[in-house]
Amino acid sequence: MPTAAEKTATFRTLHQPGNPFVIPNPWDIGSARILEGLGFKALATTSSGFAMTLGRRDYGVTRKDAITHGDAIASAVDIPVTADLENGFGPAPEDAAQTISEALETGLCGGSIEDSTGDSANPIFDQTHAVERIAAAVEAARSGERDFVLTARAEAFLYDRGDLDDIITRLNAFADAGADILYAPGLPDMDAVRTVCRGVSKPVNILILGKLAQHSVAEFADAGAARLSIGGGLSWSAYGTLASAAEMLKDGSFGALTANSNGAKIIAPFLKK
Repeated sequence: MPTAAEKTATFRTLHQPGNPFVIPNPWDIGSARILEGLGFKALATTSSGFAMTLGRRDYGVTRKDAITHGDAIASAVDIPVTADLENGFGPAPEDAAQTISEALETGLCGGSIEDSTGDSANPIFDQTHAVERIAAAVEAARSGERDFVLTARAEAFLYDRGDLDDIITRLNAFADAGADILYAPGLPDMDAVRTVCRGVSKPVNILILGKLAQHSVAEFADAGAARLSIGGGLSWSAYGTLASAAEMLKDGSFGALTANSNGAKIIAPFLKK
């Protein structure tokens, strides 16, 4: 298996604006190995998908939970893995720095820090404080013995606080603070994607959500994206399929068991004995 440093070097080279790669989000080791076996070049953990495996809602895990989970997935595959580290598990710059420092001690190649507060009444940190948090995370990422790819997330669109000019200003401030990848989940349409990608100075990750799922990788390439992620989409689909099949079983029908009868054969080659 490649070392964490080797995986991180590979991960950096994947980020080419205008030539995006798809980075799916596994929720456990089994899904990670399946995705690796299908040929994806890198993986990203999903906070909501992981929380679901514990029977919790998104933001229902601790720093230790998230980092242990990320390390387990990174250790199970030969391709790079970056982690959803939520808002750094605390409001202070020191909280973000601590989270990155602990992630650096694992096999993870990178991680993301959000500017969300966890307070529904005031969901986004003001820009000055948000930038201080990213700067502290960057300092922690650069203090390790190996490289670490830091993604800075501007979350306003997810909380209906989105203003494109403000988002771009904030993302560029994150870039100036040293973030490697910029990310504004919840962009409403391809015009917004194009505007963000052309308005910032670092590679951009785009979350495929809502209307954006109607577009092709080629269209995102034309818009200037560098990375395409899907968040909890695969895990929601998997658990949704489970719930639908279970409803059929409860009603006395076993049809769901034959709907994907080749599933075991498809998956088996990617799982270790």
